Amino acid sequence: MNTSATYSTDGLRHDVADPATWSVRVCTDRCATCIFRPGNLMNLDPGRVANMVKKAVADEGHIVCHDTLGTEAPAICAGFAVHPSGRAASLALRLARAGVLRIVPVQPDRESKP
Repeated sequence: MNTSATYSTDGLRHDVADPATWSVRVCTDRCATCIFRPGNLMNLDPGRVANMVKKAVADEGHIVCHDTLGTEAPAICAGFAVHPSGRAASLALRLARAGVLRIVPVQPDRESKP
């Protein structure tokens, strides 16, 4: 596991794993404006969520809950964690299911932003 923090192009920290504790943070529930809720609550362009899922699946990655971005505990989106393709493809989620990583539950909408 990479021990350095990872940052997105907007400079927000978005690593979801803690190599010191062999754990990965996963949201326990979808946040109020989750991209996986019906109704396009984030006003995303048509096809944006599908493209995000496609890229995450192709990279064996995940989608970080936007509500946890910029917090001390960025976490995998609960909607992505239960998405059939996402759940199967995500390396972090597969390692957690195999018992290699421990899941640390995070409550979206309750994390403090810096």
